[in-house]
Amino acid sequence: MGNTSKKLAAKCTLLTKEEQKYVAATFRAASKNSERIREEDLIKFWGPQIDPRLAQYLTNFLFGSGQQKTATCDFNRFAELYVFNVRGTVEERLAVTYNCLGKDFNEDVELPYQLLKEFCESIASTYIKIVKSSTSKRARIWIDKGFRASASCVQALGEALATTVGGDLESPHHHCNAQQLLKWLETNILLKQLSELVFVNLYGINSRSGDESPTPLPPATPTMLPASEGLEVMPDYPAFIDLSHIVWINSHLPQKFQHKWRFLFSSHIHGESFSTMAGRIQEQGPSILIIEDTNGFIFGGFATADWAWSPNWSGTDDSFLFTCAPRMRIYPATNYNDHYQYMNHHTKTLPNGLLMGGQLEFGGIWLPAEPFGEGNSAESCSTFRGYKRLSKEPHFRIRSIEVWGVGDKPSLEKDELLAVSERNSPLDAHKSELNFMHMIGKPVYSEDLPDPHIT
Repeated sequence: MGNTSKKLAAKCTLLTKEEQKYVAATFRAASKNSERIREEDLIKFWGPQIDPRLAQYLTNFLFGSGQQKTATCDFNRFAELYVFNVRGTVEERLAVTYNCLGKDFNEDVELPYQLLKEFCESIASTYIKIVKSSTSKRARIWIDKGFRASASCVQALGEALATTVGGDLESPHHHCNAQQLLKWLETNILLKQLSELVFVNLYGINSRSGDESPTPLPPATPTMLPASEGLEVMPDYPAFIDLSHIVWINSHLPQKFQHKWRFLFSSHIHGESFSTMAGRIQEQGPSILIIEDTNGFIFGGFATADWAWSPNWSGTDDSFLFTCAPRMRIYPATNYNDHYQYMNHHTKTLPNGLLMGGQLEFGGIWLPAEPFGEGNSAESCSTFRGYKRLSKEPHFRIRSIEVWGVGDKPSLEKDELLAVSERNSPLDAHKSELNFMHMIGKPVYSEDLPDPHIT
């Protein structure tokens, strides 16, 4: 790095020593080795990796707007935009939001909700652009297997980020005051994480091998896009959800499960069979059920416990239901009851099927064992807060259904016992002979047991 970058970095005390190298190098490249940067040069430098709307919002902060607009900005202002967004206080992030939207921060100034929604959409859009252009294995597996990144889903993600600002998910306020915005920025974890990842990329902070985006220094940002396990062996995977959906669902999981999704079941791959689905999802730990109905509504639930045949309810209050299309919403537990998950089959006295929330045969999600391919979503469900019917109609037909285990697969006690017994097998001393017997197709029996074919 040249002397120009070192001189620039020395002028900014906001950056850590490690950050100074990268931010100064980015400024130097975008400004063409000048001590000040021009708006058109910066927009051209960020190029296709940034949503055009976000480019305009960021230049509002850097260069001003209206009559106060300047032709260039210095390194300190450039560094402030990075620092405030990556590790700034809530108050600093609030001031940045006002400036980006062309307003001077003032507690009496309200921001139009529509403008705030477009701001959130531009951040979500830029993040998805970064993921799509990533060369990391994690991102490429999802994309190469057909998971979309459509504009409509990105728009829905932006709307979901913005809609909590007014307190009413269905009818947000037309304008938002400073106190509402302050509380919104403080509690909206997903928006903060997406913003951090966006600015880390735009400012060229060092990449970490194996992740879909660079790592800020500090703090390390939780992964928004999980690693996938099991997809790589599927030759023709029928993906029906969007990258935005994955980010939305994953961000609401307990953090210890966010790093990995394990593919367990797809009705397109494994067939439309309740028994097959149940067999593939049992003893797999916490999981996500995702359904697309024939009206195009996409919804599901997070189950915290192992799925197992039982007449009893199971699960914990970390469970939630969600919708992805046409809107993205999360319905967390109310703690009114513990009816989080239920699965039963081949019983005469209890309903046979899979249920999440509510009452037997009448809940947030009810999938009867017979006929497989149909389901119900109740008008109300006391198990989950703010619940609205998930499907378009109370009774729906399933177009697609899939189940993913989340986090690492739990180690089962019986698997561990089996492994111990195999390690201690008396046949271990004759492995070469055993391998030959297997090669010629002859069955092998322990010397302590009679050959079942000899009577």
